[in-house]
Amino acid sequence: MEYSEASAQFPVCRSCDAGELVPLSDFGGQGAAVHYKAWVCTNPDCRFNLKIRNGDVYANEPVVNLHHEPRR
Repeated sequence: MEYSEASAQFPVCRSCDAGELVPLSDFGGQGAAVHYKAWVCTNPDCRFNLKIRNGDVYANEPVVNLHHEPRR
């Protein structure tokens, strides 16, 4: 059986039991991809999150909704 992100099943959020924890990726200071840098709950009322920064794990940091113009 081959792995496919489209068929991936994510863990249920234990904080709310309603959403799933989904991984987010980012780019490091030198431009390299950092996969699974954060995990966030898909339930907008929950806002549970785990983030990795400089090797440390942070839970439930404030979530800020920013609306940026797309890069050109």
